[in-house]
Amino acid sequence: MAASQNRRSPHVSANTHPDVYSHSRAAQPPSSILGYPRIGPRRELKRALEDYWHGQSTSAGTSRAALEAVGRSIQEDTWSELHATGLTQVPGNTFSFYDHVLDDALLFGAVPTRFKSLQNQQHPLDFYFTLARGNPDLPPLELVRYFDTNYFYRQPEIDETTEFSLHAQSLVDEFDRALARGIELRPVVLGPLSLLLISKAAPGAAEGFSPLDRLDDLLTQYCALFELLAKRGATCIQLDEPAFTGERTESELAALKSAYTALSTTAVRPRLLVTGQYGSLGPALPILAATEIEAIGLDLVAGRLGPEELAAIPGMTGKRLYAGVINGRNVWRADRLVVLDYLERLRKVCPDLVVSTSSTLLHVPYDVLSEYDVDGNVADRLAFAKQKVGEVVALATALADGPSDKWRKRPTEVHFNQKHAVRHRIYNITDDMRVRAPYSERKIAQGTKLDLPLVPSTTLGSFPQSTSMRQARYELGQGRITEEDYRKQVESEIEEVIRLQEDIGLDVLVNGEVERNDMVQFFAEALEGFAVTTNGWVQAYGSRCVRPPILYGDVAREKPMSVEWTAFAQSLTDKPVKAILTGPVTMLARSFVRQDQPLYETADQVALVIRDEIADLEKAGICIVQVDEPALRELLPLREKGREEYLRWSVAAFRLATAGARPETQIHTHLAYSTRASVVDAIEKLDCDVTAVVATRSITWVLGALAENVLSHGVGPGIYESRSARIPDIDELDELLTQASKTIDIDRLWANPDGGLKTRHYWQLEPSLRNLVAAARRVRRRAEQGNLK
Repeated sequence: MAASQNRRSPHVSANTHPDVYSHSRAAQPPSSILGYPRIGPRRELKRALEDYWHGQSTSAGTSRAALEAVGRSIQEDTWSELHATGLTQVPGNTFSFYDHVLDDALLFGAVPTRFKSLQNQQHPLDFYFTLARGNPDLPPLELVRYFDTNYFYRQPEIDETTEFSLHAQSLVDEFDRALARGIELRPVVLGPLSLLLISKAAPGAAEGFSPLDRLDDLLTQYCALFELLAKRGATCIQLDEPAFTGERTESELAALKSAYTALSTTAVRPRLLVTGQYGSLGPALPILAATEIEAIGLDLVAGRLGPEELAAIPGMTGKRLYAGVINGRNVWRADRLVVLDYLERLRKVCPDLVVSTSSTLLHVPYDVLSEYDVDGNVADRLAFAKQKVGEVVALATALADGPSDKWRKRPTEVHFNQKHAVRHRIYNITDDMRVRAPYSERKIAQGTKLDLPLVPSTTLGSFPQSTSMRQARYELGQGRITEEDYRKQVESEIEEVIRLQEDIGLDVLVNGEVERNDMVQFFAEALEGFAVTTNGWVQAYGSRCVRPPILYGDVAREKPMSVEWTAFAQSLTDKPVKAILTGPVTMLARSFVRQDQPLYETADQVALVIRDEIADLEKAGICIVQVDEPALRELLPLREKGREEYLRWSVAAFRLATAGARPETQIHTHLAYSTRASVVDAIEKLDCDVTAVVATRSITWVLGALAENVLSHGVGPGIYESRSARIPDIDELDELLTQASKTIDIDRLWANPDGGLKTRHYWQLEPSLRNLVAAARRVRRRAEQGNLK
């Protein structure tokens, strides 16, 4: 197919556009989405993955076949369902057995050198899981947050020797199977710039090397993919470039221009749709509009543009615009009349318009109709993935036929909590309520109270939950066991966790969070203003799924939430037991949050609840409280604009939550997935006594950031990677702690994992923690002897 044959006039009618793949579909208004959930409506993929990993089937071959069958079923059900809704274009290649970023890295042959020796020794699926999960000898690819979402990806590793090559069999197989059913898929692939920009230089890469240095080599493989798909009959391919919704350098923008100038003039290719999800494309938009790509997808929820702004961009009015007006990342129903008015104004400047979602629907649950326990006033305002597809189709139809007589505005009921006078408390917050006694005074008081050794060892909260514990929680919810039976189970589990930690030799213990289902959901269930779902599962990574609560109204606490079980754990030991709470920003970031008031006000409401909880913990004799904020950076704007204001109110909310603590109460926090040095300034402003920072896989970077930005308080750089099955040895942990001691004063250094241990098995964590304690003792001994180098 020659280039001239493969491109369309930008003003071809949407109803006759070649991307629409059947005559029956051609009469319908254009509509699409950018992606869809992939774990299965009942988490079928999660169960199949874990059965396979844990060897539940009789043989590896049978287990693999069963897993692959589940994957095919989810794929095919998704195509059929989306096609039946009336969408004129169905995205493909959105299913993944673990992570789509890892899939796309392997699509182009980006296998790290350290895994090469295994590539021909394992079945491709097992090799794939080795990259994602590691093995006793090889840590997996690093787990990194995907932009500002709650999804985490395995970060590709690229260096000068990476041999890019095309491996598109599974993508082509899916396309062919769908086509046999009369459904032409639009394959979705991470764009070449974003794939390289979110990768990391492989260990051992030359100094100064950047994965973007390999762009030209990678583009060759993208061109090969285009040709393969075009010859297969594909009319359009979606290339996601979310990296350009954040701040980018001039050289990176120049690389974008060069890459898409080349890709759009490739002789044999499908039409190119380039999307910018999770925000505004900013300066990247005019660059893309000036190339010969046919279509651009914009997030018009997070990065809304007026029609006049689009019209002012040279070349934009001649592109097909995928107008992302339905929020792919929150669960509130759109006000369709307002959105329709916006679309009608957009169409006047971009006549070739497709109604779409702002992002993939990977970030929302499947179907609100499967929820029976959510209050009707709340449920009536919700739209999960299925409902959002319906909104897209309805809006597209309304562009041609006008709005339905049945349309009504989104309910605007506001849920004020008068009983707990939440608004009154918010209005009476003073600056003094966000300030603790000076750290120098607190450090002395805490030293006297706790009498901890140098380099104290601890964990960050959760331990694995037994099958019997999970079963007891389920049966309690079903009314099959009594509250007393459940309490006995929890007490037994907590005692086992305490005894294990004492035997290991940890200095500060935790209750293991055995009574909790999830760090956010547990507290949401205990608070007014939150609704929790039954089947509202969302993939976090791999088989890890969460049910984000829905924060719909004023937040208040009826009674203490964590005191009973923390105090019980403390009663079992003479060592200090650390209470674990979830911080206000993380409660917001890991929930679907109300949109009728500013985030900072909602954050302060949650902060007041935590402040009250800390006071009750102190009354119960608890002297250490960890207020986790692993999501502190997840709400940080991708662009510089707005970051200062966000950090101001997020830090203020944390300080409101913790500043009421007594001087002798030691406040800890946990900041996970920190990949920017700018977070260091926020750490200091949080005014925590001890901060645990994820640093296992990026310890050089983190310690460098700490060295450049002096922290005056305690720091625990995570030295044991909690999400890997690998067991680190004592020498390795000793080396990491010793390295940390060169940046962090020894009297401020803590030894801890980089996250909770809920996803590990005891046979993995017990030797790892024993090695961590041994390494801490080695460093402590050398420090006391003056031999720490």
